[in-house]
Amino acid sequence: MEDEKKLPLRASLAASVSRTAAALSRAAGRGDGSVIGGKLGMMIDPDLLAHLAAGRKIALVSGTNGKTTTTRFTTAALSVLGDVATNSFGANMPTGHTSALARAGSTPFAVLEVDEHWLPKVIAATDPKVVALLNLSRDQLDRAKEVAMMAQLWRDTFAKHPGIHLVANADDPMIVYAVGAAPSVTWFSAGQRWREDAHVCPACGGHMERGEADDAHWQCSNGDLVRPTPQWTVDGNAVIDASGTRHELKLQLPGKVNVGNAATALAVTHYLGADTAEAAPKLAEVASVAGRYAQVERDGRKIRLLLAKNPASWLEAFDMAEDAPTLLAINARDPDGYDTSWLFDVDFSPLRGRQVLITGERAYDLAVRLEVNEVPFTHVASFARAVQTAPPGRLEVIANYSAFQDIRAELDRVV
Repeated sequence: MEDEKKLPLRASLAASVSRTAAALSRAAGRGDGSVIGGKLGMMIDPDLLAHLAAGRKIALVSGTNGKTTTTRFTTAALSVLGDVATNSFGANMPTGHTSALARAGSTPFAVLEVDEHWLPKVIAATDPKVVALLNLSRDQLDRAKEVAMMAQLWRDTFAKHPGIHLVANADDPMIVYAVGAAPSVTWFSAGQRWREDAHVCPACGGHMERGEADDAHWQCSNGDLVRPTPQWTVDGNAVIDASGTRHELKLQLPGKVNVGNAATALAVTHYLGADTAEAAPKLAEVASVAGRYAQVERDGRKIRLLLAKNPASWLEAFDMAEDAPTLLAINARDPDGYDTSWLFDVDFSPLRGRQVLITGERAYDLAVRLEVNEVPFTHVASFARAVQTAPPGRLEVIANYSAFQDIRAELDRVV
C-alpha cells in the first residue's frame, strides 16, 4: 500500500497485522475487530499510533456524552474536503484509534472519538490540529474520575499543548475551566440541560450563578469563572456560524442535543477549512450511529433504540423519546460500571403517564428508583417479551451500554 511505503518497516508490518486481525475478527463474527487489531499492532510497534497519525490533519472529539455522534457528524461534514479516517464503531482508546487509521490507509484527514481519560495520551501521540470538548459530567462511579479531577487533568494537558486549537462548549463551566488559558479557542453554545455537576465553581468553590432572563448565562459568584461569548450557536433546528450566517439543518437524528452536536461538528470542520454551507447538508446523511437512534420494525412494532449510560444522557433520551410505550433496560457489567446508584441521580418523572416496561440484569434496581419517582412499570423477562407486551405501534427503547448491545444482537445488529 502507498501509505505503508512511508512507514518504518516495523510500523508497516504492525499496520498489516492490525488490518488482518481486525478482518479475521469481523469474518468470525466476533465484532468489528477494532480492539484486537489495534492491540496486536501496538504489540509489534508501541509507537504505531504516532506513525499512522503522522501527515494527517487530525480532529479529536471528547466529552462525557455525545462523542460518537459528534464524531460521525464531523466525519460526514469533513468529507467535502477529502477522505476521512475515523473510529466509527466507537472504540475510543488508542487500540481503537490505531486500528481505525491502519484500516483506512492513507487519508488527508482523521476524526477520532477519544475517551476522556485517554485524551492526554492521544493528544501526545497524534498531534491533532483541533480538539472538540463537548461536556464533562458524572459517569460510572466505580470507573470514572470525579468530574473536577477530569477537568483539572484536561486543563493541565492543554497548558502543555498551546498550539492545539480547541472547539469548546461555553455552556459547561467544567469545560470552560478545563480550557484554562489556551490561546486558540472557538466557543460554541450547545446548551447544558444537566447541571448537577456545575453548582460550584471548579476554580474557587464559589456558587455558580445563572441568569434568569438568559438561561444560558452563568458566572461564578466570586468572578473567577464567567461564561465566554460563543461564536457558534443554535436556534431551533439551525446552526448560526461565527459570521452570523444561519444554516438550516435537516437531521435524521432526534433531539435538541443533536443540533448541538451538529454545531460542534461544523465548527470543527470550518476550522479545518470546510465551507459550512457545503458541509451542513452532509449531516443529513447520518441516520444511525453504531445502532443508536436506529428504527426497526418487528412484529408490528416500530422500535427505536436510544443509548443512555449516565444521568445526563438519560435526561437527553427522555427529550428524544416520543410519548409512547417505553422499555428501559439496565445491566451492570464491566462496560456499564458495576455500581447502579447513579440511577438515583436520574429524574424519571417525564415517563409518568405512559406504559413503562423494564428489563435487564439490574431491572430490580431500576424498579426501586421508579417506585420512588412514582412511575408505574411492568417487569418483563426479556426484550422479546417486551415486544409482545407493548401494543402495535411505536416502542421506544432506552438502555445502558451492555443492555443496548444485547438488544442490538436480538435485532440482528442494527447499524
